[in-house]
Amino acid sequence: MAVKILDGKIMSAEIKAEITERVAALKVQGVTPGLAVILVGNDPASEIYVRNKQIGCDETGMNGRTIRLRADISQEALEAEIDRLNRDSAVHGILVQLPLPGHLDEQAVLAKILPEKDVDGFHLINAGHMMTGTEGVVACTPKGALHMIRSTGEELAGKEAVVIGRSNIVGKPMAMLLLRENCTVTICHSRTKNLKEHTRRADILVAAVGKAGFVTADMVKPGAIVIDVGINRVDGKVRGDVDFDAVKEVAGWITPVPGGVGKMTIAMLLANTLEAAERTLRHD
Repeated sequence: MAVKILDGKIMSAEIKAEITERVAALKVQGVTPGLAVILVGNDPASEIYVRNKQIGCDETGMNGRTIRLRADISQEALEAEIDRLNRDSAVHGILVQLPLPGHLDEQAVLAKILPEKDVDGFHLINAGHMMTGTEGVVACTPKGALHMIRSTGEELAGKEAVVIGRSNIVGKPMAMLLLRENCTVTICHSRTKNLKEHTRRADILVAAVGKAGFVTADMVKPGAIVIDVGINRVDGKVRGDVDFDAVKEVAGWITPVPGGVGKMTIAMLLANTLEAAERTLRHD
């Protein structure tokens, strides 16, 4: 069958339209969802990501704010800023843009964010919820990728799913989400032997390795759902972890880069912030 493109631009626009309606309903009740993004230093890639998050807030009617801090800020000063935002009732979501400068302890910084305001889903408590299948904030990129997988309309229960990559941000939570869908899940990584033997069995293949064009056509099962999480800059262009032009001749569904999972990540960040704001009303 001809490959179907899982278009993140279209899907994210639909999600943001729904979010906009729910934000408007919250405003009637006196609550405007607020997202605070902390940017340490002036990394060009991080600047782009932060700008896109602010645009998403503006488009949906949320109160987005970017807090810019010097690259040489101390651990104590950064954690104090997070404490201040934790206490701010107008802030429902806090995001620290990664990576941080090398002298800062990322795990300690993320642990400072209140779990209910951790809209990235990186806090150990939210990771624990993910592992145990209980309610918590789900990491944005895996959450967006799962939405795209579900959009195929395929029955997921019993499907063979392979995730290439074992990061705490994408690989591990992605595997847990697929396990929740009753898939049979294999996690592959840099030490996996005979990688192709695993990927060729996959009805659902998620690539999150950070290597441009890593997944080639001979690694893909015909008709598979291929989700490309990679964002790699090659000769000034953005490329994914999947050799798109070759793999689309084999796959049943595939996400493009750009215009795929990245768009969904922003949409899910906004959704997580909205849900955090809605929870405050329920708990009042």
